[in-house]
Amino acid sequence: MSSRDSLVLLLLALPGIAWFLVFAYGPMVGLVVAFKAFNIRDGIFGSPWNGLANFRYFLMSGDAATVVFNTVFLNALFLGASLLAGLVLALMLNEIRGGPYRRFMQSVIFFPYFVSPIVISIMLQVILSGVGGRGGLVNNLLSVVDLPQVSWYTEPGAWPWILTIVKVWQLGGYTSVIFLAAITSISEEVYEAAEIDGASRWRMALSITVPLLLPTFAVLVVLGVGRMFFGDFATIYAIVQDNGVLFPTTDVIDTYVFRSLRMIGDFGTTAAIGLFQSVVGFVFVAAAVLVQRRFQKESSIL
Repeated sequence: MSSRDSLVLLLLALPGIAWFLVFAYGPMVGLVVAFKAFNIRDGIFGSPWNGLANFRYFLMSGDAATVVFNTVFLNALFLGASLLAGLVLALMLNEIRGGPYRRFMQSVIFFPYFVSPIVISIMLQVILSGVGGRGGLVNNLLSVVDLPQVSWYTEPGAWPWILTIVKVWQLGGYTSVIFLAAITSISEEVYEAAEIDGASRWRMALSITVPLLLPTFAVLVVLGVGRMFFGDFATIYAIVQDNGVLFPTTDVIDTYVFRSLRMIGDFGTTAAIGLFQSVVGFVFVAAAVLVQRRFQKESSIL
């Protein structure tokens, strides 16, 4: 490659490099707030250092264990359920032979990905508690089969599963598109050979399609694990809001930090929690990549 070609490539890369410098690496200077007793008057660099006091305040509080567990547990549910739903949907869509109908179904299942969390929150309120807290679709169905109605917004135990259903509805179609793209790269000759051997469509899906999708599945797992320590703030906060009754099972690090900053205004503690979240997230993704390299080195992302 000539020096002129290298210069052209560098110029093409400059906007991306500038974006990362300004919006990704530049703000990292503010991480020093996590080690300071920050006050607005003295600013970031003028505020006195306080060592690890901000971290100790969070880790020794009664809320740390709960929000850390909720963050990991909910994200594990979201990741596992959405990937499995996407895989199943992709296998089903792959069996549809009618072109227009297949494209229509892809659009239908992909649409929830674009629905706003606020709209999802309103939909859930209508479904679970009804307009003005009267009934709700689910409670009306329970009444039809002579089962007691449930006050869903005061039952924290049900909400990890309710939120998981919401995430499957929201991300299942999006994930299925990724798997469908991977399916298109599978050679038709493999299916033709299996068909000659008398394999059914169900057997071909289980014995050919699913094994060949495992590398894609593994990459998506690694990418998902990288976000395992980051709760879906927009969806969870829009749905749960400040309902303290549901905090034992729905309060994640992101919502905890937002609420802490809004209520007590302690920038140092919230910055410390955010840094703790990022470091543990890095450890999670590094561990996931090492595991992937151990079992599927040929498809490892690193």
